[in-house]
Amino acid sequence: MNAPCQPPSSDIAFTPSVKAVQERKGSRRAYAHVEENGGWPTRITPELAAFIAAQTSVFLATANSLGQPTIQHRGGPPGFLRVLDEATIGFADFTGNRQYITLGNLAENDRAHLFLIDYATRKRIKIWGRARVVEDDETLLAELMPRDYRARPSQAILFSVSAWDANCPQHIPQKIDAADVAAALAERDDRIRALEAELAALRGS
Repeated sequence: MNAPCQPPSSDIAFTPSVKAVQERKGSRRAYAHVEENGGWPTRITPELAAFIAAQTSVFLATANSLGQPTIQHRGGPPGFLRVLDEATIGFADFTGNRQYITLGNLAENDRAHLFLIDYATRKRIKIWGRARVVEDDETLLAELMPRDYRARPSQAILFSVSAWDANCPQHIPQKIDAADVAAALAERDDRIRALEAELAALRGS
């Protein structure tokens, strides 16, 4: 007996209502081709892992049992988002304003979404999945805590990937991190000082 066909992974976002709008707006045929190949990737590729490891910022979306959504920002040094295996992302959740909206939402609805955007390269990644909070696990927190980062972790969050998709760069403004700008300016200033020293030496000779 043949196993029943699995729905494409992109159905996590392309609900019947969404597909009806796509049909009405004229994009359904293109996305149907994606579905014929199984939909979006469901495993973290080496390329995606490298992108995740380079990020210093992520937006985490959750919703409560009534469907009320919220988006909260999480940040840290490169590597604060840790790829634990091809289907799991983890990070230490640092002490913040103590509203605990994300923790409360995940306690009653584990569906979650990660939105990563790199303004310098104009690339964004959307990741659907399920998340859970892990408290009182010092070993896990030590594994996830960035080295020499001055923050106090409260708990860990583990995110199980269901599907992910990369968007085109259209309409993403290109922005450079302040630290990168400062490094580039410092390098420029060092070069200017070296050239000025060379010029002064030539004039003196």
